[in-house]
Amino acid sequence: MENRYIAPSCVYEQAVSRLSAKAKEAAAPQPASVRTIASSVEGSLRDKFRLGALPVVGIPSADEGGIKLHSPAYYAACTVGGILSCGLTHTVVTPLDVVKCNMQTDPQKYRGILSGFSTVAKEQGMAGLVRGWVPTLLGYSAQGAGKFGLYEFFKKYYADMVGEEKADQYKTLIFLAGSASAEFFADMMLCPFEAVKVKVQTVPGFAKGFSDGFPKFVAAEGYGGLYKGLAPLWGRQIPYTMMKFACFENTVMALYKYVVPKPQSECTKTEQLGVSFAAGYIAGVFCAVVSHPADNLVSKLNATKGATVGEIVNEMGVVGLFTRGLPLRIVMIGTLTGLQWGIYDAFKVSVGLPTTGSKK
Repeated sequence: MENRYIAPSCVYEQAVSRLSAKAKEAAAPQPASVRTIASSVEGSLRDKFRLGALPVVGIPSADEGGIKLHSPAYYAACTVGGILSCGLTHTVVTPLDVVKCNMQTDPQKYRGILSGFSTVAKEQGMAGLVRGWVPTLLGYSAQGAGKFGLYEFFKKYYADMVGEEKADQYKTLIFLAGSASAEFFADMMLCPFEAVKVKVQTVPGFAKGFSDGFPKFVAAEGYGGLYKGLAPLWGRQIPYTMMKFACFENTVMALYKYVVPKPQSECTKTEQLGVSFAAGYIAGVFCAVVSHPADNLVSKLNATKGATVGEIVNEMGVVGLFTRGLPLRIVMIGTLTGLQWGIYDAFKVSVGLPTTGSKK
């Protein structure tokens, strides 16, 4: 029979062998793609990161495998959620904060909530009610990063330290220890901004905002003055945060057990976020009461140059320390805490994580 092949058969055998090898290579599992922060963006920026020599560590999207609990990406997501929840909410309630701080530092002039708003608006204009919003945004964004991100870390750390059985048995102590540890570091980030904020809000003519207030503050009291309120800030924020997290976590469990008419696993994400807001508001009321004396001390210390804790306690009295400005702070902190938990859990849900307190 006549040979119909133009080339020797060995050439065709080699070609078939190469095609078979390429097919096997294509069928083999490929390495996991690099996880990136901009999970929802598939543009050229992401491609550049992926083509780079170094991997990008960040928050993976659902199509990239999602976020593994207690992984670096998980703590990164919690940190971003904390920045959004604390930075945005504190900035929104700046007018309430302005009136509260003035009621604490000058009660003879600012006698009530409504009259306080009226006095500030009359003397400083409507701009006076949002004075100090920049240090508020910067300071509480930094604090939120530490508060929520480190809380998730320390909660896991202490639970692993005592073991699963004891962690479940003493979960409230785990919540308290984790939140106290987180707030200790978070306040170090907040303190300089808080000092400038209070000065701007309570000393007329001191500065228009953070850009001119910060250098004026440092020139008058030095860099050390930025941290003179750190101990009272710890005294205010650590009990506040311990109550905020422990009360929230236990309230979530109680709401699902006694109030919500169906199991948590059957609730929609929207319903779970509603529980987060309600539990956050309830926790906020307790937070305000527990931390209010220290809040008065922080406001007076930052507003009055050279003042000491003993002098302020003598001036305000024990009753005044616990009650001056408290009604407004309950409204402010209750709303603030409810919104913070709502925003924080909404962000977690948006990146594929369960809400806080979820059994999943």
